[in-house]
Amino acid sequence: MYEPIRTKPVVHRVGGHHSDGRAGYPHSSRAEALDTQLAGHLAALLAVTDELGLDGAAARIAAQVTRLRGAEPARAARAEVADPAEVADPAGLAALHRRAHDLAGRALVVAASRADTTVAILAAERMDAHAAELNLAGSH
Repeated sequence: MYEPIRTKPVVHRVGGHHSDGRAGYPHSSRAEALDTQLAGHLAALLAVTDELGLDGAAARIAAQVTRLRGAEPARAARAEVADPAEVADPAGLAALHRRAHDLAGRALVVAASRADTTVAILAAERMDAHAAELNLAGSH
């Protein structure tokens, strides 16, 4: 039906020709890519957790981000973080818990794919905690 291609493709690379076709370009292993992705999800979860004022959970999440990135995560100053008791809008508080639940779920999926039991357990615990808060908020 179709005639096969008989010539090799000509690819010009910046910096010359390379035998493996990838040398000279930044690339990472799957494990490094998963580490980066997991650290990103956890950092986002940390930001929402800080905003909710959950200091104990935030400390545990920050420890895992530090382990994955090799550096302390950037965090908002305590004065910039909202106190849950001071949140006037219950819908806003529920939205934060929903966002945290979603982020913890994403972290759980990536942690499971890289077989990181510690982060998987932490993410599952955070999902349970935020789901419980959503159920309490929904019952009022």
